Amino acid sequence: MSATDLFKWSDDFSVNIQEVDEQHKVLVSLLNQLHVAILEHHGKATSREILDRLAEYTRTHFMLEESLMRLTHYPGFEIHKQQHEELMTQVQTLQHKLDKENTTITFELLHFLKNWLVQHINDSDKRFGAHFQKAGLGQYAAWTKEVEQTMKKKKWWWKFW
Repeated sequence: MSATDLFKWSDDFSVNIQEVDEQHKVLVSLLNQLHVAILEHHGKATSREILDRLAEYTRTHFMLEESLMRLTHYPGFEIHKQQHEELMTQVQTLQHKLDKENTTITFELLHFLKNWLVQHINDSDKRFGAHFQKAGLGQYAAWTKEVEQTMKKKKWWWKFW
């Protein structure tokens, strides 16, 4: 963590699904990069580029979460998906304002994104993490030596091509 970081990741944010946690760390890193770009006056183009990467990675991350939720028949899926859609709508609105209204990314926006992410991880994502564990999939939550050995033993279809 650097002194200019807006968000410090800690294991307290873990949802106990390794890939989800790793993607959350990437989102935190992108948010911190955006913070540094604004602090150090890197310019609107640089800030917009980081915001675009953050938005694109967020879409990718949401697809992973929602796929896992569908696979495990998560009862909170619709509400969780709606939260994702509402954030993406807000980000698209922001991107439009940056392009059409010559506005800039502000510290208030950064704090909104940080607070949204913290609240979403600590509430919605942790609820899903608990469901994932209860669904008996905890053994797949981390890439262990046992999982790796099992994967090596499988005859995957692409190996036949």
